[in-house]
Amino acid sequence: MAGETVITVVGNLTADPELRYTQNGLPVANFTIASTPRNFDRAANEWKDGEALFLRASVWREFAEHVAGSLTKGMRVIATGRLRQRSYQDREGNQRTAIELEVDEIGPSLRYATAQVTRAASSGGNFQGGGGQSRPQQQVSEEPWSTPGSSTSADAWSTPGSFGDDTPF
Repeated sequence: MAGETVITVVGNLTADPELRYTQNGLPVANFTIASTPRNFDRAANEWKDGEALFLRASVWREFAEHVAGSLTKGMRVIATGRLRQRSYQDREGNQRTAIELEVDEIGPSLRYATAQVTRAASSGGNFQGGGGQSRPQQQVSEEPWSTPGSSTSADAWSTPGSFGDDTPF
């Protein structure tokens, strides 16, 4: 996708992602990421917060359901996506422009926290946040990359050699 502005943002969610559905039943999750730069002030010998950037973001389809079920207010996240600009008219009739992040990938930052990742029942992955904020998903154990040591005989990690020399994916 040549010519698109791709960025990566690290910040905290200002609220739980808001999951809604379009008239056609397509899921969309909207949320805001607050990214605050920190700089070391040598004169004061301390860290100081800069001015926060509040960036609206959106995810679509099954990805939206994964985000809404996994991420919560205050979580530090790493998001990458494409900046989109759209123009609209506000209630007073003024022309406005909004810049939003259309998220391609997002997950919890592990710099100050831990997370447990559980593969979603259908395509894609699901991030579970640490600190009691996780929402369990059904584990898919029929697949060769499922949990090591699981009871399934189709587990490539616990039964070496049974799937040949190739990795299971």
